[in-house]
Amino acid sequence: MNARPARISARSVDEYRDTVEGLLRPLAARPLEDVAVPAALDRLLAADMRSPVELPVFRNSAMDGYAVDAASVLVTPVTLPVAGVVAAGDAGRAPLPPGAAVKIMTGAPLPPGADCVVPVEDTESDGATVTVRRGRSTGEFVREPGTDVRAGDLLVPAGTALAPRHIAALAAVGLAEVPVFVPVRAAVITTGDELVPAGKPLRPGQIYNSNGIALAAALRANGVAVTTVEHSTDDPAVLRELLTAATRSADLVITSGGVSKGDFEVVKDVLAPLGGVFGSVAMQPGGPQGLTVVDGVPVLSFPGNPVSTMVSFEVFARPILRALSGLAPVPDREARLAEPVRSPAGRRQFLRGRLTDAGVVELVSGPGSHLVAGMAWADVLVDIPAEATELPAGAAVRVRAL
Repeated sequence: MNARPARISARSVDEYRDTVEGLLRPLAARPLEDVAVPAALDRLLAADMRSPVELPVFRNSAMDGYAVDAASVLVTPVTLPVAGVVAAGDAGRAPLPPGAAVKIMTGAPLPPGADCVVPVEDTESDGATVTVRRGRSTGEFVREPGTDVRAGDLLVPAGTALAPRHIAALAAVGLAEVPVFVPVRAAVITTGDELVPAGKPLRPGQIYNSNGIALAAALRANGVAVTTVEHSTDDPAVLRELLTAATRSADLVITSGGVSKGDFEVVKDVLAPLGGVFGSVAMQPGGPQGLTVVDGVPVLSFPGNPVSTMVSFEVFARPILRALSGLAPVPDREARLAEPVRSPAGRRQFLRGRLTDAGVVELVSGPGSHLVAGMAWADVLVDIPAEATELPAGAAVRVRAL
């Protein structure tokens, strides 16, 4: 992680994304920890989990009804004496008397001598006897040991992001703990004297700081543990202090703002002397980008306009972070434009859109990096190729779910 990132000035989106992924890919070699199965939801499994037991563990009933010998109910209706009751959890293994029935509950162990279960709805009983109106063949409504999983069978493979269904299976075979990867840890630092926290009154020239909240939410939604969310003024000393603290607790730092060509670009001013490389990627919004390695920790520096920040995350950080977290990739799909589009020559444009059930994408705002409300209304990013300057309504484009 000590290699200096390659220059990114004038790079294409794909080239820069490859550079970011190359910088973050070593984070796949993370430490492991054992966690209790109930606490393992969404964690990335670090080893194959094999069942220590058979499921079902014992022969049991699949229905509420009566356990019988199938030979005794070949001709129906037939009335049999009821020799007892077996409930789920009963340990008793008294054999079934010949020519009798045992009332049995779903999941209860089948008594020796019984080989099928007659559902209760096919019977009538006065308590002492039961009349079977429809016979059943050997094995009907009986769960045999190992028919679900056998001891040693693969239950959940390594690399699985554990969903509720996996948690259920692990608990069902009696596993108390599983080994999982420690999640990627990320710190967020926003910058700018003009930003204030939500809930405080705005003075002239100020805006609310949405980037810290938005980036933290995006990281968590893609399997990353957020260690800190901090804000720096445009004072380089403040940013240096926050960066030092962030790199001690995180595997990755994401900054927003201070990377363009203005007079007060605090991120660039602080990180460029440390080997950071800043330049423009051929895209809109989100062109200004920066990459640095500080004390072995990658620092991704996104532009500060809220839409630029979130588009940068979606295009450059989200794919590799999902892969590192064991989450399924978010694939692109093809859609048709609902309206014509103009795009600047030589820059790949990412517009916000809303996808209809018919596979048509409607644009919900313009290309401006300040149009925050459009991100809330949109459900896809619309990818306009760098070589396209005009596309008519109905043209095919690639879209990616937000």
